[in-house]
Amino acid sequence: MNRRLQRNVVLVAVGAVVAAAVAKELRKPSESRTWTGRIVGLPYDFRRPTPEKIVREFWDPDSDAFFTPHAFGVGYGVNLARVARELRRSP
Repeated sequence: MNRRLQRNVVLVAVGAVVAAAVAKELRKPSESRTWTGRIVGLPYDFRRPTPEKIVREFWDPDSDAFFTPHAFGVGYGVNLARVARELRRSP
């Protein structure tokens, strides 16, 4: 598969997951919509991100997780605090 086709397949898959998450929320009564949850095993959060949520996505020293849910959208970010901790442990 060439690079362009691979990129297009990934874009279609990402678009489908985002569309499925939005559809999941829209099927709920409006008073029950949280705009957060999981779809095909991935976390989603479509609420307005705060600066604290954005920082916590990429720097969460209180968490042992390498991957943290995105502050906005579908999927994960990398917890650089955990990465830094691991790098300090290695010889």
